[in-house]
Formats: sequence, structure tokens, C-alpha cells
Amino acid sequence: MVDIKIRNESGNPNPEYATEGSAGMDLRANLKDDILLKPGQRVAIPTGLYIQLPDGFQAEVRPRSGLALKDGITVLNTPGTVDSDYRGEIKVILINLSNEGFVVKNADRIAQLVITRYEKIKWINVSELESTKRADGGFGHSGKE
Repeated sequence: MVDIKIRNESGNPNPEYATEGSAGMDLRANLKDDILLKPGQRVAIPTGLYIQLPDGFQAEVRPRSGLALKDGITVLNTPGTVDSDYRGEIKVILINLSNEGFVVKNADRIAQLVITRYEKIKWINVSELESTKRADGGFGHSGKE
């Protein structure tokens, strides 16, 4: 368990895990007025949340599967990355991929937040890479079966 500092200006509860095995916590819209998201339209939805992540951690903003399947609403830059040195409000860029308008209301669950560790790397320039069986086999290289 990692302690994460949060400033919640939304009036909504802090994000929380829905089940014991959940990796993500629902993010909720923080809106004064409803927003009609028209087909093909994208909007940055505020959450009213500000977090302070420890070094070596990031937060990923991911779509909610139910919104995507049932309503065609997804997160445009998925996953969106919240870096450990960012202190601004977390916003969710939603896009409507359906043929119908979708209304986003205050407190609606609009995305998931997943906190993950990451490693910093150092590039080592080389003239050749070690060979593997796959080598440079790209998209579809292993066939359909």
C-alpha cells in the first residue's frame, strides 16, 4: 500500500477501489452544468482532483469499459499519464464515438485511475542488438493461429 496525497475540490468522494481485486479507481466528473458530448466531439472534463505522487510512480487515466461498450464514450489519449511532478487538476479527455449525443453530469463516473510504478532508464548506444528468433518480425508476423 502506497500513501498518495490528494486535494479533492469536487464535493465527490475520493476515488476508491470498487472490489478487492480492482486495479483502477473511478474518476468522477466535477461539473456545475451538464455537458452534451455530441457525436465525434471531444471535451476535457474536470475532476476537481489534484494529487501528489511519489517519485517512481505515475497515474494512468483509462476508459471505463461500460461507457465504451454501452455508449461509445472513451478516453481519447488512453492511457493518459499523470506524472509525479504534475500538481494541476486531473482532467479526462472524453470523446463520443457513437452516433448519438451523450450527457455528462456532475459526479458521473467517467474514467479509471490506475497508479503504477515505473523505472527510469539510461540509453546505451550500440551498433548492433542481440539477435532473437523473432528478429524484426512486426505486425502479424506470427500468423492468425
